[in-house]
Amino acid sequence: MQYDPLKKEAGGIFNRFRTGRILFYKILDMLLLRSWYIRREIRKWKRSLKTGKDINILDAGSGFGQYVYFISGLSKRFYVKGIELNKNLVSECRDFFSATKRSGRVDFETGDLAAFTEKNRYTLILCVDVMEHIEKDTEVFSNFYKSLVPGGMLLISTPFGDDSGNFENSESPFVDEHVRHGYTPEGIETKLKKAGFSEIDSVFSYGSPGHISWKLSLKYPVILYNKSRLLFLLIPFYYIIVLPFCMILNLVDLYRNNSSGRGLIIKAWKTQ
Repeated sequence: MQYDPLKKEAGGIFNRFRTGRILFYKILDMLLLRSWYIRREIRKWKRSLKTGKDINILDAGSGFGQYVYFISGLSKRFYVKGIELNKNLVSECRDFFSATKRSGRVDFETGDLAAFTEKNRYTLILCVDVMEHIEKDTEVFSNFYKSLVPGGMLLISTPFGDDSGNFENSESPFVDEHVRHGYTPEGIETKLKKAGFSEIDSVFSYGSPGHISWKLSLKYPVILYNKSRLLFLLIPFYYIIVLPFCMILNLVDLYRNNSSGRGLIIKAWKTQ
């Protein structure tokens, strides 16, 4: 089952107007629990900064640019680059940000993360639900390490699961877009250490509350969308009923200590 067509169609509707794209970002931030975790970790990272200098940040796999929008709004000292393989998404992001006051601090570039390196440039590299799509993950991790300044942090969101690429027994409706289920904490830590990272921390996201919320707010609507466009017209009424419940579940998931979950949030630092 495909997830990208729905994202593209929704993006196409909202992207016709600047305010529509901002609304689209807000909807993504609200529906995607991973965004709740990522925004919390970025705020923590911001509070830990001990420099008043300008800071370069990389969004690796920037997609629609919602995280670039969030980060660039946190400080005028933040200069953010988005790297994305999809040329159309890069063009759309450039058009949108060129009309904002952040245009001088934001840039987008078409590129392959397996070949992208800018040595000792970035204080933060963000990579949200990208690595499960990339075959050459060890090369990408190595490039991230080289591109970070000493003391810089890599922040990753990825599904939890083995990296065998065997999807025979998977319940995820989005496996057509993945080359692996995801990672285990031990598996990704091994690969990150091989790339040079020595200090690594991981927590589970999408625990039981978050998984229920994901099913209600994303899985079932996507299934409905793939079955019939006419049935999809009922989605606004569906969300009126289930969305408040999903928001409560997301909050519970965010602030509880998940002993397991369907996702991982990984932080890794370049200490040398």
